[in-house]
Amino acid sequence: MEYTVQKLGQLAGVSTRTLRYYDEIGILKPARINSSGYRIYGQSEVDRLQQILFFRELGVSLESIKQIINAPTFDSAKAMIEHREKLLEKRKQLDTLIFNVEKSIDVIGGKIMMTDKEKFEGFKQKLVDDNEKKYGKEVRDKYGEEVVNKSNNRVKGMSPEEYEEITRLGDEVLETLHIAFKTGDPAGELAQQAAELHRKWLSFYWDSYTKEAHAGIAQMYVDDERFTAYYDDKQPGTAEFLRDAVFIYTGINVK
Repeated sequence: MEYTVQKLGQLAGVSTRTLRYYDEIGILKPARINSSGYRIYGQSEVDRLQQILFFRELGVSLESIKQIINAPTFDSAKAMIEHREKLLEKRKQLDTLIFNVEKSIDVIGGKIMMTDKEKFEGFKQKLVDDNEKKYGKEVRDKYGEEVVNKSNNRVKGMSPEEYEEITRLGDEVLETLHIAFKTGDPAGELAQQAAELHRKWLSFYWDSYTKEAHAGIAQMYVDDERFTAYYDDKQPGTAEFLRDAVFIYTGINVK
């Protein structure tokens, strides 16, 4: 079956403007242009759009999606299996949060008691799951299973105050980094402040901090496109800027 831009947009629940933009950036080209000048999409394009929307739902940037699905080695069947695994992880996170909300409702209604620690269990588990999804394989390969498992247990054992602090620090790192990036100077005061905040943030996860590990993590943000996409989401080049700032902060260059 074939679809015009409007029909495909209605089918997929996306705007025609989005489909035209996907065409412009080379991520979803129509099968053909008809005699009236309309974009026409076939089954192959429908399947490709489904893949794109799966990736978008998982938070992958358009630039990364383009590189993935345009690669000669792209395997749609394998991608579907990976989508399923990631969506199951996401469902697990949501189930944990829903359970936490339901318990909170019962507490408000006077049905049960809930400790302060329990009130944050769902959020801390989500934090662990998110970090596993973003960084798990790479960090485990680099530092080993024991180090990562200790880090996850450390997060899950946080007090409400520690959880609040790590959340605040994470936001402050990004805010300071984005402002510092505009100066263009990784050795500047703001950039070094961002590196210091990043060290404090990491220290909540690690048993012990080392400059070598800090520099190694910063380099990994540049080496792996998923990490780069996260930091470069609003300002391309931010991951490299943070890496350079951390290298200066630690006095270690691992490139």
